[in-house]
Amino acid sequence: MADKQAQVLESQLEYLSLSKPRRILYKFTHFFTSIPKKIKRAFSSTPGKARKLSSSFFGVFRNLFSAFRYGDWKTRLSALLMGFGLVTRRQILRGVFYFLFEAAFIFFMIIIGAPSLGNLGNLGYIASSKHTELNDIITISVPKYYDNSFTILLYSIITIFLILLFVVLWYNQLVDSKKLQDSENIGKYASDRTSVKNIFDKSYATTLLAIPIGGLFVFTILPMVMMIAIAFTDYDYLHEPTDKLFEWVGFYNFGTVFSITSSSGGNSILLQVFGRVLLWTLVWAFFATFSNYFIGMVVAMIINIKGIKLKKLWRTVLITTIAIPQFISLLLISQMFSDEGIVNSFLQMLHITSKNIRFLSDPIIAKITIILVNTWVGIPYTMLICTGLLMNIPEDLYESARIDGASPFTMYFKITLPYMLFVTGPYLINQFVGNINNFNVIYLLSQGGPSFTAAFVGQVVPALVRDSNVGQTDLLITWIYKITTNSSYDYGMASVLGLMIFVIIAFFSLIFYSNSSANKDEEAFQ
Repeated sequence: MADKQAQVLESQLEYLSLSKPRRILYKFTHFFTSIPKKIKRAFSSTPGKARKLSSSFFGVFRNLFSAFRYGDWKTRLSALLMGFGLVTRRQILRGVFYFLFEAAFIFFMIIIGAPSLGNLGNLGYIASSKHTELNDIITISVPKYYDNSFTILLYSIITIFLILLFVVLWYNQLVDSKKLQDSENIGKYASDRTSVKNIFDKSYATTLLAIPIGGLFVFTILPMVMMIAIAFTDYDYLHEPTDKLFEWVGFYNFGTVFSITSSSGGNSILLQVFGRVLLWTLVWAFFATFSNYFIGMVVAMIINIKGIKLKKLWRTVLITTIAIPQFISLLLISQMFSDEGIVNSFLQMLHITSKNIRFLSDPIIAKITIILVNTWVGIPYTMLICTGLLMNIPEDLYESARIDGASPFTMYFKITLPYMLFVTGPYLINQFVGNINNFNVIYLLSQGGPSFTAAFVGQVVPALVRDSNVGQTDLLITWIYKITTNSSYDYGMASVLGLMIFVIIAFFSLIFYSNSSANKDEEAFQ
């Protein structure tokens, strides 16, 4: 044990003796070299976690066995009539709630749930057919609709979640009835007053989170599960409800995107386009996040210097730019930097250039222009955040550093930057994720252009690339938008790309947050 502690201390001293750039390099390399150890540690801890999970799992069955084996007739009848044991033991409000939920669940299953689950395997049989109607004047043929694959899939997913919720509530009310029975055996009786008190006392946090969790399910979890399910279907303009049905195709859509070889070369081109769009999405997210962050911080520090006059004026000017809707600024900048825009006209008038600079139509220049414009638009937001944080850094830290002979450069990297990263670590993660899905800046400036089709002249371009007109400044999110609004309406392929975005965001969010000082060194600045 002593040898291990000595090794840890020695490695810490070696790390502290490194220069700042070498520390950054060490952290970068250490992250990747430690992945095998983390994987090994995860596998080594798996048996213990499995034992805990199995203990909890079998604990559920033990509670059920106890309720049926030792419960009285009231508790046992609760297995059929949810809430009966609670109502007969003076908790009428909770019991009535469970009973109403059971009644609503049975009604839903009969009307919607069971028929939808019955059609989930093939997502419907008949979409529509022509129905002839006769009247006194003419004979007309009108469509008659039957199955809708989209609603079948949606209602089936909702039904599965409701079944899981029903099982959880059924278990809880049965176990609660057994607990109330045991309490009555020792002379303790419950009442509605106890239930109401628990709602605003012991279970107050659960009460407050009920509405947000409901919104999370409706607006986040349900659409995400629906997107994952659609990724395994052929949902496009050829199979679009309500006139037609779509069906399950397994991993066909994934194979189309990630296929390396093809007789026509189409799929390999699709993989190239996907790789380029993915790479540009990550490069864009990196520069769009950190350029705004560090330049905004520098602007805030400059304004915050004691010798700078008219501080309120500079802050007001920057804040005023936020008041202008961003889409207006981006549309105006798009027109200014177009091939025939005012910027090119001005440069030619000054004889700086003799021909138009392709600010938004050249692949390289367009990407640089977009990053610079985004930096210009985003600096005021970061400046406001950093201004408030800079004012909260104790001045004593800077005074002590000056007495010790620290330079402004050293004070920035030793005091200012660590404090800012500690407080704004979650904000940086949020900005990075937001920039991966930053639809406005890309689409309003360049519409994703220039197109990839010009880069594959003489080759068979896949329909997903050709019809969507994906461009070299498109992000994954703008490509998804184009896929779902072009003539093919390929929602299955769009869902595959959406799933890729989810995986990327989850991966980087977990890595950044788990390694951020806000998570690892929580009490450093308290």
